[in-house]
Amino acid sequence: MVIDADRSLSLPSTRRSLGGVLPVIQTVFDSDGRIDAAGLDEELDWIAAQGADGFVTGMVSELLRLTESERHDLSEMVTSAAHRHDLISVISCGAESTVTAVAHAEHAAEHGADALMAAPPLTVALGDDGIFEYYSAIAMSTELPIVVQDASGYVGRALSIAVQVRLLDTFGDQIYFKPEASPIGLRLTQLRDATGGLARVFEGSGGAALIDSYRRGIVGTMPGSEVCWAIRRLWDAATGGDWTTAYAISGTLNALISLQTTIDSYVAVEKHLLARQGVIRSVRVRGPVGIRLDDETRAEVDRLYERLHAVASVG
Repeated sequence: MVIDADRSLSLPSTRRSLGGVLPVIQTVFDSDGRIDAAGLDEELDWIAAQGADGFVTGMVSELLRLTESERHDLSEMVTSAAHRHDLISVISCGAESTVTAVAHAEHAAEHGADALMAAPPLTVALGDDGIFEYYSAIAMSTELPIVVQDASGYVGRALSIAVQVRLLDTFGDQIYFKPEASPIGLRLTQLRDATGGLARVFEGSGGAALIDSYRRGIVGTMPGSEVCWAIRRLWDAATGGDWTTAYAISGTLNALISLQTTIDSYVAVEKHLLARQGVIRSVRVRGPVGIRLDDETRAEVDRLYERLHAVASVG
C-alpha cells in the first residue's frame, strides 16, 4: 500500500475532537439471547444522564461474540443514541481480517459515527509492517478519527512505540491512542515523548490508571459504563486540580477494578452493577464464558460499590 505522506494535511478541519469521559457500553441481551434494543437504549440514556461525553463499543461490549450483522445493528443503535443526546460515538471496527475491519469502519461512517476504534487481529502475530498496513487500510477507508487500541493488557501482544509513531506521522490528527499494555504509565510517556507531545491518548484501564495517566497528558478516559458517574467525578476533580477528591475516588475504584482481570470478569462485574442500579434488567452474556461471579466476589463488588458511591457523592 502506498500512503500519501501529506494526506493528513488535506483532511477536513470540521472533525469533532475527542476527549473527556467516553464509557464503553455493555450489550444487553433478551431472554432469547438476542440484542435487547429497548434495554440498550435505557442503558445509553442512563449513561448520558451521568454526564458522559459519549459512548464507545469495545471488547467488553462482547463484540467478539456477536455476529457481523449484530455488530452493525449495535453500531447503529449506539450512533443513533449519541445523535439523540448530542454526544460522541466511537465504534470499534477491529477484526481478524483487514477486509472485515474496513467493512465495519465503512458501515460506522455511513451511519454517523464520530470516530472508530480498532484493536489489532488476535489470531496472527503481526510485525510492525503488518500492523501498519492493517491500520492504514482502515484509515484510508474513511476520514473518521481512529483510536489505535493496544489491547494487549488482555489479549495479543503490545504494539511497538515505533509503529504507533509511524501511524501518527502518516495520518496526523486522524489518529488517537488507547494504550493498555503494561506498564501503562511508562509506555504512555514513551509514546508522548517519541511524538513530541502530539499523541492524543485515552486511558483504557477502567479508570484505574486515570490519575497517573492524566499527569502524563491524556485527553480522556474510556472506562466501563457501570460506575461512569464516579469516573465523571474523578475526571472533573483531576482536571480541576482537586486532588483530594481525585485520590479518594481513585483508591476505592482501584480496589474494584482489581477484581476485574479478564474480559469475562469485566463483563460480569459491569453487568452485575448495572443491574444492581436498575439500569439493565438482565445480566445475560454470550457464551462460552470462562468466568462467572461467585457469591463471595459478588459480595465484595457490592461492598466496594457502596464505598465508591459514598466517596464519589461527597461534595
